[in-house]
Amino acid sequence: MKKLLTIIATLVVASFSLTGQRLPHHIEKIMNAVYGVSTLYVDSVDEEKLVEDAIKGMLEKLDPHSTYTDPKETKEATEPLQGEFEGIGIQFNMKEDTLYVIQTIPNGPSERVGIMAGDRIVTVNDTTIAGVKMARRDIMKRLRGKKGTSVTVQVKRRGAKELITFRITRDKIPLHTVDASYMLDDRTGYVRISSFGAKTHDEVMEALDKLTRQGMKQLVIDLSDNGGGYLQAAVDLCNEFLDAGQLIVYTEGRATPRSEAYAQGNGRYRDLKLAVVVNQFSASAAEIFSGAMQDWDRAVLVGRRTFGKGLVQRPLTYSDGSMIRLTVAHYYTPSGRCIQKPYEKGNRKAYSDDLLDRERKGEYFHLDSIHLPDSLRYQTLLQHRPVYGGGGVMPDIYVPIDTSEYSTYYRDLMAKGIINQFVVNYVDRHRDALKRQYADVRDFDNRFEVTEADMAEFIALGEKDSVHYDEAKYRTSERVFRTMIKGMIARDVFADPGAYSVVVNHRNHEVKAALDVLNDDQRFDLLLREGNRDYERLVTKK
Repeated sequence: MKKLLTIIATLVVASFSLTGQRLPHHIEKIMNAVYGVSTLYVDSVDEEKLVEDAIKGMLEKLDPHSTYTDPKETKEATEPLQGEFEGIGIQFNMKEDTLYVIQTIPNGPSERVGIMAGDRIVTVNDTTIAGVKMARRDIMKRLRGKKGTSVTVQVKRRGAKELITFRITRDKIPLHTVDASYMLDDRTGYVRISSFGAKTHDEVMEALDKLTRQGMKQLVIDLSDNGGGYLQAAVDLCNEFLDAGQLIVYTEGRATPRSEAYAQGNGRYRDLKLAVVVNQFSASAAEIFSGAMQDWDRAVLVGRRTFGKGLVQRPLTYSDGSMIRLTVAHYYTPSGRCIQKPYEKGNRKAYSDDLLDRERKGEYFHLDSIHLPDSLRYQTLLQHRPVYGGGGVMPDIYVPIDTSEYSTYYRDLMAKGIINQFVVNYVDRHRDALKRQYADVRDFDNRFEVTEADMAEFIALGEKDSVHYDEAKYRTSERVFRTMIKGMIARDVFADPGAYSVVVNHRNHEVKAALDVLNDDQRFDLLLREGNRDYERLVTKK
């Protein structure tokens, strides 16, 4: 480490000597501080960590999104966006301290050797992982590995007396960002996008092709809880819905010249009637897409004000795999709105508490609690209707969170993971029967009902984990419990994450509002021409 610091110092000094410049005082100061601590400090220090802490300390005084990640953290953060990782290809849950296979990835390594949904993995390479309270992260570390390497697991299978041994050759496993795609009614498609990754555009186009064959004439894109991802993925998707030459987004920073992205005019869905669902957790690339659709009067946005992340990060990578993500610019929607919410440099706690502040002020529950400063009012580019900046995208139709079915009993059961435990147990016992009884997810959704006996078992499971039954609070939340349980059973039985949306969207207020406005041509057109007139009373002088 000392040698490395000496080399770095020599190179930096040499570079300034060649240009005839003197080494800046602040750089010299940092180098001397690191070198002094590493050579003179009274106790031994982890010199790698010393340098990492110095980098983190600098970044923490900047904006909330400039970060440093070590090699392991960098890999974990980038895998979901790259669209694949290397492993054995299973989705699992922990049931009574045992790894329980929910589903195998189709044609993945585990499915190819015969691993089945419902199997319990007991050992990995002769290490027992069942019943030893091993952390989920440690289990994943043992199962994941480079493509072509192998891992041996022993599996306990219902009906088999002995453990079954499988040797699995790891492979690349796809990660999907389209969680669900299906028809809400005979003319309305629905696509839920969980993040924007390298393969999002391809996944969405595949989903839209399928829905078009099923008769889609209009579309709901659900970006609720979508935390963003790659800016280019959002640009590529915007291109499918905008006309040639229409600005999608532009970025600009102190040392970063303005850069603009335009639609090419070759999009296949430029005339498709569109509604976009957003909420307070929709961020970054999700805001780029929704902001562009709103600014070009291309779609009606439904839900709640988005997160407000309008900062562009540039990755600065190191040879060891670590990385700085440094904010270099702001991004702006086509109308000129900067979506980034205000922040104070170095005060990350206040920034992270912003969503809680919105909740305390009532923004999630009452429209009248929202204030829209007139100084941040912009106009859309075709119809010149008002839209608002200053922190997130304000949707055209506001949908409050419905708390009428929320109770402390619901909160406690969710905190203990009781619903998930119940579903794992239920599917474990009934998987084969359910597959025989129901042809597909639609058939299941139409005919399956959670019984009173099922709910009694669910309540008893909560009691076993010290969540004591409360009759009144149970009745308040009963419909939510039943819907979630049914949706999770569908997801696990049919090995399809989208099955959950098929079941629960019947009671999703944002999706229902999006469907309603698409099916009301007069209201849809009025919103795109004039905007939401209810917002006029919320505008304040500022």
